[in-house]
Amino acid sequence: MSNADNQGRKGAETTGHVWDGDLQEYNNPVPMWWTWAFYGTIIFALVYWLLYPAWPVGKGFTTGTFNDITFVNKKGEEVTTHWNTRALFLKDQQTGEQAVKQREYLDKISQSSYQEIMQDPDKMAFVNSMAKVLFADNCGPCHGKGANGVVGLYPNLRDDDWLWGGTIEEVERTIKHGRNGYMPSFAGVFPKEKLESVAAYVLSLSGIVGEDKAKIEEGKHIFQGEEGGCYYCHTDKGTGLKSQGAANLADKVWTIANVPAAATYEEKLAAVEKVIVEGVNREMPAWQGRLPEEQLKLLTVYIHQLGGGK
Repeated sequence: MSNADNQGRKGAETTGHVWDGDLQEYNNPVPMWWTWAFYGTIIFALVYWLLYPAWPVGKGFTTGTFNDITFVNKKGEEVTTHWNTRALFLKDQQTGEQAVKQREYLDKISQSSYQEIMQDPDKMAFVNSMAKVLFADNCGPCHGKGANGVVGLYPNLRDDDWLWGGTIEEVERTIKHGRNGYMPSFAGVFPKEKLESVAAYVLSLSGIVGEDKAKIEEGKHIFQGEEGGCYYCHTDKGTGLKSQGAANLADKVWTIANVPAAATYEEKLAAVEKVIVEGVNREMPAWQGRLPEEQLKLLTVYIHQLGGGK
């Protein structure tokens, strides 16, 4: 069958290519709507390149004609820059509908006392919502996102043990001005036997008692006497001093010596001995000046209501 005969039968134009005698290629152009859509994508690309940042040029790039995005940076300075998604996001955070609502609530928090905030369910809902994120970003790296702390390093903020006091005013002071927890090292001060005695007495304050009662009595004499002088900070009853951040050793809450994780009495004794020998030196930085006042207030309320020790 010839090409002409095939065209006559089919009524369609071919490209003129024939394979195996009768296999031909029809000449079917794409629909016009598809052609115009393709041209439209080219026009769209050209317009986009003119309006928005697009092509790299040397060490920079074409910035387009959108240069009117204005936002406030972290230093409080008003910045105008060319269009980009980051600048658009920052502007939306400051002037968007949700940002405006958040600002209104922050103003309410700033103008309210701590008591008014804690007695208002709506304000507390806002505190818990926003402060949870603030805590995770700023406090979570040390205390953990759940505020459970790390024994030996960072205090658990969910228990009843507030080393520097758990009232709303004391929590605020801790956050704003920071704290420096310090206990001197007693390495080389006590021989091994006396070190064990002091550790045994410290354990006994929280109800963990070994078989050697004489050792506990010796430890008590050292703890409450001038030889050890432990009572200066922890008091003669071992209940601690909030003014010094000295731990209450009689409340069964262990913030540095990981006594609960020890399986045997000897291991618990070793955990306390380690703290006595090495001492304590841990610091929490001051956050005043690093975060806005209203955010510090949110964190104060949030952290205060996490723990039970008021």
